[in-house]
Amino acid sequence: MENAVRRSFVKSFGDIGSKAALIAHPLGAAMKLADTLRIGDRRYKHTETRFLMGTEVSIVALHLSKDAAHHAAELAFLEIERLSAIFDRHQPGTPVSHLNETGKLSDVAPELYEVMGRAQAYYHLSNGAFDSTVLPVLEMLKKNRDPEGRLMLSQSDFDDALGLVGADSVNVCKNGISFSKSSMAVTLDGIGRGYIVDRASDMLSANGVENHLIIAGGDIRACGERSPGQPWLVAIEESSGNGGSTAVVRLKNAAVSTSRGHEYYFDAERARYHVPNFKNAISACQGVSLSVVAPTVMEADALSTAAFVMNPKEAISFINAQKQSECLISRSSGVKLHSPNWEAKVGI
Repeated sequence: MENAVRRSFVKSFGDIGSKAALIAHPLGAAMKLADTLRIGDRRYKHTETRFLMGTEVSIVALHLSKDAAHHAAELAFLEIERLSAIFDRHQPGTPVSHLNETGKLSDVAPELYEVMGRAQAYYHLSNGAFDSTVLPVLEMLKKNRDPEGRLMLSQSDFDDALGLVGADSVNVCKNGISFSKSSMAVTLDGIGRGYIVDRASDMLSANGVENHLIIAGGDIRACGERSPGQPWLVAIEESSGNGGSTAVVRLKNAAVSTSRGHEYYFDAERARYHVPNFKNAISACQGVSLSVVAPTVMEADALSTAAFVMNPKEAISFINAQKQSECLISRSSGVKLHSPNWEAKVGI
């Protein structure tokens, strides 16, 4: 599901989130591709793509009114921009940047309070596999990587960074967010973009566009139907990253999120990906892509991030225990594993 633009961006700017980082980019203003056409059932299909959140974001909106489809899409893009400014950890002055710099934040935006609360919930649900405080480890890996992909690290480097990881040292309440340890930092890349896509979807529905599709890199939300009685069809890119698809899923009022590691690694051995295990900074799901289908993108986003640091057997067991969720694991060798109801519920 990734694309060449996103891959280039990630390599150039060192994205270290589970998907593309929640950051603004100058291309965002320049890249605005839109097209509207009338389809067989007399509705208009408005398709528009912009570069936001570090990736291409495409919205497909279906409506009997051309103007209504365009207007709803515009409001959805504005919502994405508004929320991205809250969760952006790269730009100075944003709430998350301030939290990471000072270790505390008061006057918390309700959206940030909600996402931080859900991040804490997924931390406990996954027994620590999903951990928003893993950023010091990721920064340490990026800082110590040389151009050849070798890591020049001592055991003390690992110990110091790993000692700052642990979401149980984050205090979240409506009056403020704070860290119990100095120099801790959070990244919401593994849950924030999913939340933003969900809110953009809500904006489309609230403005009369109940049938729509949003594609934001590896995070996809499908609402309603692509045509009467027909679900949306979404292809999942194969783990090799060569552009082929490993599966096609049927989505109606559901979401899919994919984590993969074929490009986002920090060492020549490709043992340390962008979603490392919090215990030893090693990624369990090496050379694979892992896709999760769930009712919302935020849920699929967080679950795929958590499952990605588990071994395949643990990952399938973990996802299978979640309500209304299914997963597919695709190895670079072509071997596929999936949860028991994957094919019956979403696979083709």
